[in-house]
Amino acid sequence: MYELIHVKGNSYYIQSPAKIGLYKVSDEEVVIIDSGNDKDAGRKVRQVLDREGWKLRAIYNTHSNADHIGGNQYLQKQTGCKIYAPGIEADFTNHTILEPAFLYGGFPPKDLRHKFLMAQESECEYLTNENIPEGFEIINLPGHFFDMVGFRTPDNVVYLADCLSSKATLDKYGIGFIYDIAAYIQTLEMVKEMKADVFVPAHADAAETIAELAQLNIDKVNEIADNIVRILSESQNDCGEAVCEKKTGLTFEAILKKLFEHYNLVMNFEQYVLIGSTVKSYLSYLKDQGRITASFDNNMLIWNKA
Repeated sequence: MYELIHVKGNSYYIQSPAKIGLYKVSDEEVVIIDSGNDKDAGRKVRQVLDREGWKLRAIYNTHSNADHIGGNQYLQKQTGCKIYAPGIEADFTNHTILEPAFLYGGFPPKDLRHKFLMAQESECEYLTNENIPEGFEIINLPGHFFDMVGFRTPDNVVYLADCLSSKATLDKYGIGFIYDIAAYIQTLEMVKEMKADVFVPAHADAAETIAELAQLNIDKVNEIADNIVRILSESQNDCGEAVCEKKTGLTFEAILKKLFEHYNLVMNFEQYVLIGSTVKSYLSYLKDQGRITASFDNNMLIWNKA
């Protein structure tokens, strides 16, 4: 872990739970793409840089999830590097309480105010075409989070952040975090057609082709959406309980429980907010498509198959 991997030309990545991109802008200076999940990750990145004799010029955060910005504060304090992130992601990086607050939907309890969901704050500026290295291209990758981006280097290496997951990850976790389902699918359809010499996703192996994996991720999204519709359809057809005589359909909590059972997930605070937020995004997506409906009954929000 934290081994420096040469990809092509001046493009590298550091192997870690969420791959950290690295690009040599000169013989002495480098920039990195994301910084790992905590201070310890930042320290290990610093060790790699010191071993190679490189100075860190800047960190380019693809998005503001804690496992991608956790090393920011340590590296900035140690090196004085600049930090850049796109749009809303810069605000979340400057004010990291926003991530657990957004996921929970209110002020988060202590169970959620930890490094896995709330990184240490760092001084982050807005990412623009004017502050990226010469020859870099910013690639908009919305869906997983608000304003997530990837980068193409002059070596034609593309860093894809969290826009897709490996097959092993999809099989293991069943439901991965997504903020905007429609935008996520559009991003994956775009990535399917993308060409590069090498693709470096944060949570999958680097590869020369990415279309098959992108389609696998699209298929998983459609599977989860179909499962939600199926769960609601079954609730309408099952009137074995007294409540069905008055109102069919399910609350969000009931849908979430059934999905956890279907995918063999175990509920805790982290899973509740990460998967729960994602399921709410699926419900919005399916409602906007006209596949499900929402109504209020006895002061409860009830979801039904259209």
